Amino acid sequence: MLLAAAELARTPTPWMILPFAGLLLAIALAPLFFSGWWGRHYPKVAIGLGSITLAYYLFGLQAGPRVFDAFHEYISFIAMIGALYVVSGGIHIQVKGEATPWANLGFLAVGTILANMLGTTGASMLLIRPWIRMNKYRITAHHIVFFIFIISNVAGCLTPIGDPPLFLGYIKGIPFWWVAEHCWPMWGVGVATLLLMFLVVDVQNYRRVPKPVRDQHSGHGETFKVTGLLNIVFLGAVLGAILFAGNPPFLREAIMVAAAAGSYFLTPRSVHESNDFNFHPVKEVAILFIGIFATMMPALDWLAVNARELGNPTPTFFYFGSGILSSVLDNAPTYLSFLSAIFGAFIDNDTVAQVQHLVQTGGSDLATFIHGEHADQIRQTFMALQKYHGDLVASKKVGTEEIEIAYLLGNVAFNRYILSISVGAVFFGANTYIGNGPNFMVKAIADQTGVKTPSFLAYIGRYTLPFMLPMLLIVWFVFFR
Repeated sequence: MLLAAAELARTPTPWMILPFAGLLLAIALAPLFFSGWWGRHYPKVAIGLGSITLAYYLFGLQAGPRVFDAFHEYISFIAMIGALYVVSGGIHIQVKGEATPWANLGFLAVGTILANMLGTTGASMLLIRPWIRMNKYRITAHHIVFFIFIISNVAGCLTPIGDPPLFLGYIKGIPFWWVAEHCWPMWGVGVATLLLMFLVVDVQNYRRVPKPVRDQHSGHGETFKVTGLLNIVFLGAVLGAILFAGNPPFLREAIMVAAAAGSYFLTPRSVHESNDFNFHPVKEVAILFIGIFATMMPALDWLAVNARELGNPTPTFFYFGSGILSSVLDNAPTYLSFLSAIFGAFIDNDTVAQVQHLVQTGGSDLATFIHGEHADQIRQTFMALQKYHGDLVASKKVGTEEIEIAYLLGNVAFNRYILSISVGAVFFGANTYIGNGPNFMVKAIADQTGVKTPSFLAYIGRYTLPFMLPMLLIVWFVFFR
């Protein structure tokens, strides 16, 4: 949760963003120039920089509740990441046949659907190991990076389960299927563009492999087989917990931890051995992200106060603003910050108050407003409220947030603003290893299995700029300019 309105007078100085910038630079540059030192001391760097920010918040701003909120968000994040990692590590998928470019394309296409059912984190943890095994004789960096681009990020743009920003929008009152109804054109263009790019790159990689080597690894005699199916039950428990309201605090996280423990102790050792399972990847992610969650508090809180003043509030501004910051900040609170900015920029408080009155009277006064001031906005907002939250309207328990969301959804001109931050937060999360939770986890698993992955800067220079950036510009040009 970001700083409450009463705390805005004590927002952090922009200078306190420096520890976050320092940690990002360390993650980007230290493995490249001081790999041995970084491998031994990255926990000290992450925790040390995080401690500076925590001390400032606790003793300088005396913002204990804000620190507790950040701690809760971190526990929720690592509980979800860790649980999905453990549960998926208990499912072994044996793939069949040679990893031709078309077979790889089909695998990624299936992953785009699963990402909306299991979430990008769940789909990534479930599919990354069979993806690596499937391409074992010619696995290269582009296989890992495009997996992150597609399955770990862009694919999850159709449902609130798909990616955390969309889930937060659902909690705020955006209907579950509204996202799929309105985001599918952007999703289709984004996924199709990346799949086509992957196919071109993978065909070139495939042709470089000598035919005798391809024949040797053609998969003759292999069968498709899944073991560890008991973990489907634990996976369902984790996904169910994600949709849990979270009250009382930490109950959702306790369910996830219990599911992970049940999976770990009930999965046969042979399945874990087949997956080369150990806890090193999730340990690395847990340590680095505790520093990230701590040091990014000043950046997010400053953004929450100043987002609506950062430029002309057009869909382009919200698309690139939420997107660029989601590349290096956690995309969920970034989405909330820009959603708050949309509320401040466009919502008329008088209209909200009059719609609230209509709800309390059961809509009997609607005719009174048809010819009054803001008549169209009131009518469209009330109709959207009835369409998407009819049960709340009937019980007269509609909150201000639901009315504000209905104001944006009911007035078609404002739909693009919600779409711009939804697509921006989800898509741009693929731009760096730290843009979205599963990105770094996929890299850690790939590194553990011996796959050579690009460094932080090489990821951006060799893949984000030539592949992600054109796709992001195409989506902007078609839908948000």
